[in-house]
Amino acid sequence: MANQELHYQRLDLDMNIKENVPHRKFCVGKDKNIVLHHCADIKLKSNEQVTFIGDNKHEYDVVKTEWGYYATPSVNNRLLKFKIKTALTQNSTGQIYVMLVHEDKMSNFQEYCIAEKITVLEWISERL
Repeated sequence: MANQELHYQRLDLDMNIKENVPHRKFCVGKDKNIVLHHCADIKLKSNEQVTFIGDNKHEYDVVKTEWGYYATPSVNNRLLKFKIKTALTQNSTGQIYVMLVHEDKMSNFQEYCIAEKITVLEWISERL
């Protein structure tokens, strides 16, 4: 089955979701041993938001604005309420990432950082 594109137009919103069928698979990580599945592309216009909901009912929002994106919910409010800590990290090649870590998965995160040679530069959520 080819890629499917869904188009929603309600209340003057114009969002496009393109599902990748089959999912595009690619390997990441320092040893290329982590397989990611690229499931869909979502195209937003300014002032539109997408909320991702995890198995644990935690919500993660991305908002498109005229100037760019709100890439996370508030670090010092909503993420803390969901018991999610925010880390600024750097990998062994110097790339910098913002990572969100469930407090009850901290040991998994630490093991991942050791295996992937990732350094936590700062726990942004503890700074505030």
